[in-house]
Amino acid sequence: MSDKPVKIPGPDHPITVVKNPDRVVVKVAGQVIADSRDALSLQEADYPATQYIPRKNVDLTQLQRTEQETYCPYKGDANYFSIPAGGDATANSVWTYENPYDAVAEIRDHVAFYPDRVSIEIVAD
Repeated sequence: MSDKPVKIPGPDHPITVVKNPDRVVVKVAGQVIADSRDALSLQEADYPATQYIPRKNVDLTQLQRTEQETYCPYKGDANYFSIPAGGDATANSVWTYENPYDAVAEIRDHVAFYPDRVSIEIVAD
């Protein structure tokens, strides 16, 4: 049994997940790592929205799983990947919640990227 606290989003810490109507393209060192018209935009409290891209729209061959793990009481355990093409700047720059909590279950089978380590372009249709 886990002793990790589990919190439910609410008025004091809202989380919404909606389909991004635009195309999201992620690049590293000029290489397209992800290209999706099915990204989810997760808005948590007053943080900037995070784009979660379906794994099916990510070139997983460009990612290398790492030992890095973190925990969010609202979303669960996160696992990380690096992007070797970007060198040290893109170490642990990709994360995923493989078994997210029910409140954010939509982000299962999606990955997110740190926007200060990769290029994320949102292209309005």
